[in-house]
Amino acid sequence: MSSRHLRFAAGAVLVIGLASAIAIYLAASSNADTLGYDPEQSKQYLRTMELYGGKANVLAAELRAWFDGLWHGTRLACSVAGASLVLAVALWLGAAASEE
Repeated sequence: MSSRHLRFAAGAVLVIGLASAIAIYLAASSNADTLGYDPEQSKQYLRTMELYGGKANVLAAELRAWFDGLWHGTRLACSVAGASLVLAVALWLGAAASEE
């Protein structure tokens, strides 16, 4: 591909990605917690998890919950915006490198 095509692709990825992120952000509804609390954050639940699997089990569960949270609502919009920005920069740098 020529550098001109790579720059065009970078611009297209950036515009489409950011537009998608804005649409996702605006469409994301605030998830109302019906219980009023998260039962997985209670002291009893965390103590039981630590009893069965140790501190690593608690940390693994927190990491999994954080990673799952990236794919819902406004965090998904931020993930899409970040991914499109990284991809657009990579394409732009590829265009700059192909000119040399």
